[in-house]
Amino acid sequence: MVGSAIIRNLVDKGYTNLVGSYHSRVLNEQKDLPLQMVQIDLKNQESVNLFFKTEKPDYVFLAAAKVGGIHANNIYPAQFIYDNLTLQTNIIHAAHQAQVKRLLFLGSSCIYPNQAPQPMKEKHLLTGLLEPTNEPYAIAKIAGIKMCESYNRQYGTRFFAVMPTNLYGPNDNFDLETSHVLPALIRKFHEAKLSGTPQVVIWGTGSPRREFLHVDDMADGSIHVMKLSDTDVDKHLTNYLSPCFVNLGTGTDCTIKELALLIKEEVGYQGEIVFDTTKPDGTLLKLLDVSRLDSLGWNAKISLENGIKSTYNWFIRKGVC
Repeated sequence: MVGSAIIRNLVDKGYTNLVGSYHSRVLNEQKDLPLQMVQIDLKNQESVNLFFKTEKPDYVFLAAAKVGGIHANNIYPAQFIYDNLTLQTNIIHAAHQAQVKRLLFLGSSCIYPNQAPQPMKEKHLLTGLLEPTNEPYAIAKIAGIKMCESYNRQYGTRFFAVMPTNLYGPNDNFDLETSHVLPALIRKFHEAKLSGTPQVVIWGTGSPRREFLHVDDMADGSIHVMKLSDTDVDKHLTNYLSPCFVNLGTGTDCTIKELALLIKEEVGYQGEIVFDTTKPDGTLLKLLDVSRLDSLGWNAKISLENGIKSTYNWFIRKGVC
């Protein structure tokens, strides 16, 4: 989802010399794009090194990651920490060796402490304990941030990062076993509508608040950061006295219950919503302070209502079920 959105945005902006990587699932839209796709095992340092030696990229968007919702994080904590630590370490180190001009690492808002002040600022990193349900994933992403900072400090690289809030949109994962809340709800309500199921059951109380960013906004914001002037990069992102990352979000949130009602209305489901309070809620409040990126000249454009509408339309067109 993330990588394909960045590629679409780059193409829309007129870029043509593009190379993407995949492990087992090639980008569906590649035949229509000025894009070369290369199969790589990003967990294999030798394969990653060969890719950088062969392709010689100047700019790298590190969007690859193993991701999932609360359920997936609870079941597969070892894979979440191992896969993410390994692939991001391989890529960042290879980018340094290949003298890449700039690298943008995509992290996650889950890097912040469970009890961080709200909204969360970049300075709140490592000021408290993490949310237990996704701690392995969060630790991997924090390590990626610190690796970028360390390479900048020691080698003078221009490696920096964005920390997106909860993402959704085209090419999302709609598997109920491993998906995040928004795509999971789209699929649940859609299938319940088709089958005439009288109830849709949702994990938790419905009271946690979450911020959602459409993946096309994420891509636009990421490219904006990658294109910042050398002066802004050196002042704000590669000075080791300042965080090398910026929050990427909307600055607004809603409850899971409010999200469910929005999706229910868009899908046209007529049944009842039931909240299973025996299941975990996760962090109760998680909102990003986006003032730092706003000061660098970017803010989100796609409303949650319009984003859900376009995502559901994509879901229907692609016949994901």
